[in-house]
Amino acid sequence: MTWMPDLDPTPGDAGACDLIDTVIVPRARDLGGFEVRRALPSPKRQMVGPFIFFDQMGPAEFLETGGIDVRPHPHIGLATVTYLFEGEIHHRDSLGSDLAIRPGELNWMTAGSGIVHSEREDPQVKGKPRKLFGIQSWVALPKHAEETAPAFEHVGRDNLPVLEDNGVSVRVIAGDLFGARSPVKTASETIYADVTLEPGRSMPVDATHEERAIYTVGGTIEIAGESFEEGQLLVFKPGDNITVRATGLLPARFLVLGGEPMDGPRYIWWNFVSSSKERIDQAKEDWKQMRFDTVPGDAEDFIPLPGR
Repeated sequence: MTWMPDLDPTPGDAGACDLIDTVIVPRARDLGGFEVRRALPSPKRQMVGPFIFFDQMGPAEFLETGGIDVRPHPHIGLATVTYLFEGEIHHRDSLGSDLAIRPGELNWMTAGSGIVHSEREDPQVKGKPRKLFGIQSWVALPKHAEETAPAFEHVGRDNLPVLEDNGVSVRVIAGDLFGARSPVKTASETIYADVTLEPGRSMPVDATHEERAIYTVGGTIEIAGESFEEGQLLVFKPGDNITVRATGLLPARFLVLGGEPMDGPRYIWWNFVSSSKERIDQAKEDWKQMRFDTVPGDAEDFIPLPGR
């Protein structure tokens, strides 16, 4: 394959060296032996492109207890995006979707006017030593799609395009990069990719998308002479050419994310996202009054409305 050409920052050029608008170090939350790091929303930044929520799950290792057991809960006005590096999670939703997601695969669930889902581990997985490491993110829907019919799309590992060349590997999760496009349908222009660089290798992140960031997953990277470790969200300034280089002895892994700026501010409360506070209030009442659909095979349990 041939990489798209890009320009390296010019040493000593203040415009090229001052490429990063915001650095976000996610706040960690311990969920009983299982750590989640939340990068978005942040006091520094609510969204990058359509991405309004970004959680790193793990890395964690479970022996005979613990694990993922998220009871049925509702969403509106967004799409949930689940992508794993290690482990397995079983997804069920009120549309009847019922399947496990594994590393390198994609679950894209469009909530739209309202959906309910659960995320658990299968019984045969529990009680065995296992690992879990991945990212769950939400993308806000543009106003014209906020009340769209709910939908679910699972894309297998072999159906997400992978570009490899001389120590650089890119799996395109959503949108397009370097001429390769993910098959998942998005409501707005979106880029999401999983990148691995062997030590010493570099890759451009061009300025095609107005809002861009990378989330460092493993190893050490360098941008315009500055070094960054794993577990940071680096939000770039619009219009600048970026080159990311892997330093250190181990490969570097990061996610590229971003896309078209959202068409106005968004309100976020619990699992609800909307351009309207009144719509969120309606969703609260609908969940309280049990007006959402239930999850087939997982209808007996649910997460109550916070504060109830």
